[in-house]
Parts: sequence; structure tokens; C-alpha cells
Amino acid sequence: MRKQPDQPVIAVVGPTAAGKSDLAVDLALRLGGECVNADSMQLYRGMDIGTAKLTMEERRGVPHHLLDIWDVTVTASVAEYQKLAREVIDSVAVPVLVGGSGLYVRAAIDELEFPGTEPRIRARLEAELAETGPAPLYERLRERDPAAAAAILPSNGRRIVRALEVIELSGRPFSATMPSYDAVYPSVQIGLEVPRPELDARIELRVERMWRAGLVDEVRALLGQGLAEGRTASRALGYAQVLRFLEGEWSEERAMAETVRLTRRFARRQESWFRRDPRVRWIPYDAPDLLERSLAHVTGHPCE
Repeated sequence: MRKQPDQPVIAVVGPTAAGKSDLAVDLALRLGGECVNADSMQLYRGMDIGTAKLTMEERRGVPHHLLDIWDVTVTASVAEYQKLAREVIDSVAVPVLVGGSGLYVRAAIDELEFPGTEPRIRARLEAELAETGPAPLYERLRERDPAAAAAILPSNGRRIVRALEVIELSGRPFSATMPSYDAVYPSVQIGLEVPRPELDARIELRVERMWRAGLVDEVRALLGQGLAEGRTASRALGYAQVLRFLEGEWSEERAMAETVRLTRRFARRQESWFRRDPRVRWIPYDAPDLLERSLAHVTGHPCE
């Protein structure tokens, strides 16, 4: 049973290091709600420091769903996440979705279908990717589905392989399966806006704090749980860079610097993704009345 229109899903979105988790907890406390994770890497058990997962104390008694549900060896599945998220949303009186993984947010609240997979096609394309790199596959995608190619980074081999697999399997453009703005649930989306220079500084500070909090030791511990074999978890920001340090490929200083650089780039992509959605209501992250303005959007009486 889906939520009725008078019970909107609240989503707190925006780039990493903007303060989404804290605002979501504030909203949940004021509205009697519960938080639903929409950060793809916070789904993994043990990936705490590098994903800025809230501690039990920081959750302030608010129930948090869909944290720590997958082992680090599990390959992420947006389709599986969609199923789990909707089960939670349907069971919670006031769900507050929070996270910066744009596709996961859309999978939870919008009409989004996931085509099947064919292991033989996938294996053949992945073997080609390993042999030639993403460039030839990307050119093929651009010929077969220009709209999909325009929406996928030329360096994102995993996504390119998936697009070509769907085209070959279904005979339809991959772009036909990409997210639309057709909602399954009524929602109110609050976006946290951070000026670029401030966001860059916040990201650098966050990475430094993660290192001081023991990110390298966290990665060492996760190696014993199969992190290096995890196709998704091993590529997570911070974790991938620490792995290269632990393998002796990089110095620790370079691993930290690369984590900062790539996180800044990722934050720009996050912001671009959410900016394309006309439903997001943007509020400065440091607005003194941030909570009140957010609540006003939720109740339908926004104050300007």
C-alpha cells in the first residue's frame, strides 16, 4: 500500500558535506519521523568513518533505516535498494529520506524500472572493458543511444557496460529506462545549498577528520572482511584511495589528497544531478532558520 497524498515523503538532498544528516534528524524529531538512508555507501556494514555515518549519539534517538545492511563483498543493486526503501517508506508514518546518491533517491520515490540482466552478455562486455578500457564501449554507446551517452561519464565503465547490456537484451534504448520525474510517492525535497568555495573547504576538513578518526585502520579491518573483492565497496571514495596506500602504490599523503580531489568532483556531480530536478527546494545550508524554512516547505507554507 502506497502513501496517501497527505503523507509526503520528505527527502533531504544535496552534495556531500552539506549537513544533510543533521537536518534530517532535526526534521524527524520535530515531525515524529524516522530517517531512511539514501547514501549508497552507508548501506555497507563497517563503512562508518569514510561515509560519515552518524553515530548512535548523533542520531539522537531517531530510528534510522537501511544502514549497515550489506556486507562489503555485496555488489550494490539500485533495484534491491528500491524494494527495501519502499517497504520502509510504506511502514513509517513520516519517512525522512536522506542522502546524496541521486539515483537511489529517485529509485525510492519516482517511477523507475530496472531491466533484467543477462550474465553472458554482461561477462562479454566486462571482458571487453577490461581489455580495451571504456573508450571504445563509450563510442559504441554514443552511436546506439546518444541520450544515454550524454548522461554517462565516458570514464564510468560499469555504467557504460550496463547501458550496452540493456540495449542488447531489450532492443530498446537504455535512455528509455533512465529516471523520470513521475512520482510514486508525493514528496517534499529539501536541497542544501553550499557555495562552491565553502563546500571545497568543508570537504577538505571532513577528509582530514576522517583520517584522524581512523579511516586507515577501518579499511585495514574491512580487508579481512573481503573489502578488496567487493566490486562496489572497494571503489568508494576514501576506501579506494586508502587501499592504494595500503598496497604500497601511493603515499598516505597522496591518498588523502586524491580523496579530497575526487570528493570535490563528486560533489559537483551530485549538485548537477539534484539541480536538474525542478521539485527540489534549495535553502542555504547555514541559514539561521534552516529548520523552520524546511518545515515550512513540508507543511506547504514556505516562507521566502
